[in-house]
Amino acid sequence: MTHSSPERIVRRGRVFPEIQWTEAQKVEDRARRQAFYERSWAIFERLKPEILDKYYGWYIAIEPDSGDYFIDQDQEIASKMAREKHPHVIHHIFGINETGVSGRV
Repeated sequence: MTHSSPERIVRRGRVFPEIQWTEAQKVEDRARRQAFYERSWAIFERLKPEILDKYYGWYIAIEPDSGDYFIDQDQEIASKMAREKHPHVIHHIFGINETGVSGRV
């Protein structure tokens, strides 16, 4: 039989308390993310008429700096193909549908 100790260490607070972003850093990060999304979305909008009928319900991983994109039925495989060609670059995933949403509610 196991016995629980009467003293339990409770840790509360931030996981990494040494990392504290200023409001300016938060705003800069949001702007950087938004710019990345907009570059990716522009490529998706350009490709959508060509791929919507043929690949409806599939996923597309877009690397906006090079313009490369990778399409597959499985979101993870599309992402893996993008990482293989561009290993140290972030890519964006869209669902190939009218809205570009890649998930289920």
